[in-house]
Amino acid sequence: MPGKSEQICSQTCGTHEIYCCGSRVRVSPTGVSALTEPVVKYCPLHESLYGTKNISAGAVKKSVERKIAGYGFCCRNRRFDADPMVAYGASEMMSVWLDKGLIDCAVVVCEGAGTVITTNSKLVQGIGARLTGIIRTSPIQEVVEKIKQNGDVVLDEASARIDQVEGVKRAFAMGFRRVAVTVASFHAKAISQIRNLQDVAKTEVAIFSVCNTLAKEGDVKQIAKADIACASASTILRKEIGSKALLQLGMTIPVYALTQRGKELVLAYLAAFKSRLVVFRTSKLPYHARGKGPKLKNSSHGQKA
Repeated sequence: MPGKSEQICSQTCGTHEIYCCGSRVRVSPTGVSALTEPVVKYCPLHESLYGTKNISAGAVKKSVERKIAGYGFCCRNRRFDADPMVAYGASEMMSVWLDKGLIDCAVVVCEGAGTVITTNSKLVQGIGARLTGIIRTSPIQEVVEKIKQNGDVVLDEASARIDQVEGVKRAFAMGFRRVAVTVASFHAKAISQIRNLQDVAKTEVAIFSVCNTLAKEGDVKQIAKADIACASASTILRKEIGSKALLQLGMTIPVYALTQRGKELVLAYLAAFKSRLVVFRTSKLPYHARGKGPKLKNSSHGQKA
């Protein structure tokens, strides 16, 4: 993460709301505010990125401020850095699928733009590397123009609307037949809608369920229809979705392949993965190791410590 000498932004543009460690956070020109307390008390990923051992509202606020200062998050001069951030992230995988020609486009979400339809693997990673779940966002013209400069599409330039269903529709209208899309748990109903679109259009949509720390019991039925799901810090997903998985990536924050298509895409990603891997067979999933993973303030929200 860049230090103060590398600060590229000190002033955000527009109003944006995101989830970080289960805390609802507002970013605006007046500053960063944690609107709710985080549900996570420790996250190994947060520690590796920001050095945080005990997650509080103040720690969440500081981590968002660092993204603003170092990468122009929610700023006019947003930096789209295509370096991989995590081993099994949605943007990391989708970037590889685009490069390998396994999908035609990706439908993702970017602060300052909303839903984006892109064929650019570097843009997918540049957008996704710094993001946690975006609840709502405001248009930032400079961000929109950066996305459009290589022919990629912002669904609604005027409002920066987040609507993954309409994003998939737009991708179909543009002639794409193999689409990958991210869907956050707070929009889980969109998964069924996208599946219906896929069946009617006779196309192929790879759905990646993301940002699931606050997933509720009612979301499980929808998330189970995804091809791939990240468990985030959710106990519910580890129990209900992990048990349905055909393949599991990682243990700290596991990612589950739920369909044959999802499994094939994950294996294609792993073929391009540069680190060493251990692969073994198991009689059932999910596979957990004691002491791994996030710790929750209230175990009903996620993985029990």
